[in-house]
Amino acid sequence: MRCPKCPSPQCYTVEETCPNCGEQTEEHRTVSFVDAPGHETLMATMLSGAAIMDGAVLVIAANEDCPQPQTKEHLMALDIIGIKNIVIVQNKIDLVPRERIIENYQQIKKFVKGTVAENAPIIPISAQQNINIDVLIEALETEIPTPVHKIDRPASMLIARSFDVNKPGASIDEIQGGVIGGTLTEGVLRPGDELEIRPGIKVTTEGTTKWVPIMTTVSSIFAGSTKVEEATPGGLLAVGTYLDPTLTKGDSLTGQIAGKPGTLPDTRHQFVMELHLLDRVVGVTREEKINEIKTSEPLMLNIGTATTVGVVTSARKNEAQVALKRPVSAAIGSRVAISRRIDSRWRLIGVGVIKS
Repeated sequence: MRCPKCPSPQCYTVEETCPNCGEQTEEHRTVSFVDAPGHETLMATMLSGAAIMDGAVLVIAANEDCPQPQTKEHLMALDIIGIKNIVIVQNKIDLVPRERIIENYQQIKKFVKGTVAENAPIIPISAQQNINIDVLIEALETEIPTPVHKIDRPASMLIARSFDVNKPGASIDEIQGGVIGGTLTEGVLRPGDELEIRPGIKVTTEGTTKWVPIMTTVSSIFAGSTKVEEATPGGLLAVGTYLDPTLTKGDSLTGQIAGKPGTLPDTRHQFVMELHLLDRVVGVTREEKINEIKTSEPLMLNIGTATTVGVVTSARKNEAQVALKRPVSAAIGSRVAISRRIDSRWRLIGVGVIKS
């Protein structure tokens, strides 16, 4: 929201009434957030969420030394996925003295030097005390602009969630179709549009297993709690369908792609990727050099919102072929975040680009 009378940054708020002058504020922009977990064991979740974002807010606590291991890993992940619009938030400034805030600020500056976030603004705030929230909103407005999306192309949606909205014991007349959640990357989506979902569902016939795309129709679209008649790229959507809700319950379609039938990328059970490995492992307390990828090694791979495990069937210095435990729908040129099992945790080690 934005106050028409107050100067910047005081004009920015999330309230319908300006806290400074009492003027009625005007709706200026709608922003969707995905809370990426900081815990190291949830790195795959963070990578999947980051794939659908236009920018990132890196939250660093002023009462902790910077960087924490997971902060290093998250910043490297943003670089690998290609997110360059970043705002750094120095939170909890109400818990420490001024000298500690300045010391922590200098730690942050040193940490981001030479990274994708080197020129990102650092906004000191207190979420609890509502300090500098207007400055933070102004930074989001200036540093993470709404990108120009390609709405003249066929609709394509990355699925980040899927669920069954029906309550236990609902009658047949009350049952609603399954819902998919995510974001449009291009095109326009409307109720009544036909959708294809890839890779789809696994079907076994006479001992032969294959993945079959799912076909359905859009029944409704919600942006937050608001029902809309048309959706364009940007922001998070919940798309109602006529699918059997057993197909969508429990995030079972997470990582798949939905779009206009016949326009989605191929389903890949294996692919060759060009490798760009990091020099050292991030997210661990000790420094550790990253060794070359080897044949028969299992890797965790994140492509878009999909997370799968791939076993390396062939490896050369700058290239690897992987066979996937679960197929993905991905185009040539797609970026792949690569993680390796280190000390019983999946650790980010580099990025790949699908070649074939």
